[in-house]
Amino acid sequence: MNIKLSEQQISSFDRDGVLLVDQLIDPVLADEIAERYHHLFRGEFETGVQPDEINWQEGESAEEFTRQICNGWKADRTLASVVLRADIGKVGAKLARWPGARVMQDNVIWKPVGARPLGFHQDNSYLDWFTPSETLTCWISLDDTTAEGGTMEVVRGSHRWGKFPMATQFHGPEAYRQDMEAAAKTLGKSPEIIPIVVPKGGGSFHHGWTWHGSGFNKSENPRRSLVIHMCSSEARFQKETLGSGNGSIYARYHRLSDDIMDENYFPILWTENGRRTSSIEHYLNIRRL
Repeated sequence: MNIKLSEQQISSFDRDGVLLVDQLIDPVLADEIAERYHHLFRGEFETGVQPDEINWQEGESAEEFTRQICNGWKADRTLASVVLRADIGKVGAKLARWPGARVMQDNVIWKPVGARPLGFHQDNSYLDWFTPSETLTCWISLDDTTAEGGTMEVVRGSHRWGKFPMATQFHGPEAYRQDMEAAAKTLGKSPEIIPIVVPKGGGSFHHGWTWHGSGFNKSENPRRSLVIHMCSSEARFQKETLGSGNGSIYARYHRLSDDIMDENYFPILWTENGRRTSSIEHYLNIRRL
């Protein structure tokens, strides 16, 4: 599959800060990835490499919380086959007006029936540890989504609201829209909330300043998604603020000699001059015995 953008879609994204796409991956592949989630949340990693963040573990964590892993692509090559796609990187770069795109982080999200919300936030508010401190996100649903099923919600046009602090509570807040509503009140805005309702394999792209979150899963089905946060191919570590936001986790990849974001950990997906991290294809073709 090769995703292509029309000028109308680019204009729509510029206006709304979000772009819905009916199909980003084949539904059969969506099922394959969803099956891998069972292994990941049991701590079974195909590559033998532990993801950077594990926010829920089977047998240890409360069932009512949404399950999340960050950088599952390092642990599982089925996930990596999507996270490391060149066409997704190209779309991200085109929408963000970057010369290219690299993976900043992925999110493996599993919201079981009855699971609690994820608080509204702006992705860019966590990113002062690299520059330019901005992302463009591709959100892929592995299930058919519904408004009552705890799907992601975005606020149309909120990418133009400016920068606000990180979420006061991300995992499981009852009033999950509270921070966004406070920001809207400050600006005198009436937020227009859009639930991302797409078929399995569909999804969206959203701007790094777009407010988004998700509510309770009140449906009878789980809601699983694979999220790819991209940054500019020219992004570099920012030494003065390495410990801010989620930089306290990803600063471990900061090299002593320079501020380059090592492509082994932040691989380049696509650039306008044809460059892509050369080791990606080798990595995807390895099968652990």
